[in-house]
Parts: sequence; structure tokens; C-alpha cells
Amino acid sequence: MQTFDEIVTLMSARGLRVTDQRKTLAKLFSEAVGYLSPKDVYDHMGKTYTGLSFDTVYRNLRVMEELGVLEQVMFEEGVKFKIHCRENDHHHHMICLGCGKTYPIKFCPMEQTNVPTDFKVIRHKFEVFGHCKACAEEEQVQGGE
Repeated sequence: MQTFDEIVTLMSARGLRVTDQRKTLAKLFSEAVGYLSPKDVYDHMGKTYTGLSFDTVYRNLRVMEELGVLEQVMFEEGVKFKIHCRENDHHHHMICLGCGKTYPIKFCPMEQTNVPTDFKVIRHKFEVFGHCKACAEEEQVQGGE
């Protein structure tokens, strides 16, 4: 996970204007555990920045994703973001639906995919959803009551 200072440095190095709102976003994601929805971010930012629009929040999330600061994942309930992990090698994730913890998958399934010769892959994502041990045990305890 990237630190607040690393995120701000990356934004600046990539030519992005480092505003107070973007610093607040960087701080929020550097301290967050798991994934945040755009609404989570909007609600948090709205406490400090009255009059902030949802469009502004969403636009900043997209910009930070394009910079490689954030990762976007599509959950059943909608899109969520988290800080980009520090793993430098190409990898994918297993994601706990309970707590949002991620586990790296150290191989790429694209290597076993027969891509048609008339198709050019631009990018890809592979995510596996389930429950970590702690959340699975908690679910089992709650289900048994």
C-alpha cells in the first residue's frame, strides 16, 4: 500500500495539480482498509468541503485511477476503489467480500487464454471473490445462532 507522501509525490510527478481536495483523497485512501465506493468518498469529503459535487469526487477518483494511484473493482453493488498495491509484478487478486482484504494471485490466466488472432487485448483484470478465513468463520458463527 502506498503512503500519503508517495501518493502526493506521484500526483505531482505526473503533472496533476495537488489541491487540498486531492490531498484529502490521498489521505483517505492511504489510511483506508479495503475498498471505498464513490459514495463513501463523497460522504467523507462532504464533511470538510461543503458544496462539493458528486461529479467532482468521481472525476478525481478516475484521474487517480488513470495515474495508477487507485485500483477500481466492480462489486455486485457497484464500483469501488482502493489504493493501488505495491506489487511491482503483474498479478491479480482474490478479494474478501466481508472485509475487503486482498490476496495476490501470482500468475496470469491470460497465459492460458486463446486470444483470437483478430483481437488485440489492451488490458485485462482477473478477480476472484470469496471470504477470508476470519470472515468465513464469523459468517459460520452468525449462521449457527
